[in-house]
Amino acid sequence: MATDYDEVRSDVKESQEHSLQALQSANAPDARSVVRELDEADAFDDAIVPGGEFVSEELVVQVIPQAQDEFTCHSCFLVRHRSQLALEKNGHAYCVDCEG
Repeated sequence: MATDYDEVRSDVKESQEHSLQALQSANAPDARSVVRELDEADAFDDAIVPGGEFVSEELVVQVIPQAQDEFTCHSCFLVRHRSQLALEKNGHAYCVDCEG
């Protein structure tokens, strides 16, 4: 007797039908009610902190000047070592990453 291995088994087919019926009968909220709830939550958040919160902290950064063996790439604006110089054109230097 030949067996069709592509055919869905009867027990699997029954469980699929039961799960589909369960999903269809579930009381799922519609899209409009979900959007309405989200909008209400957003409005409530804005009422608590109008305009956001400002933190007055001073950022302290030590600026190190460009060394003699460094250049600033005119394309990516990163400071690179001279060994990464690929091209100098019209007074502008370009690194290997930008020219490669």
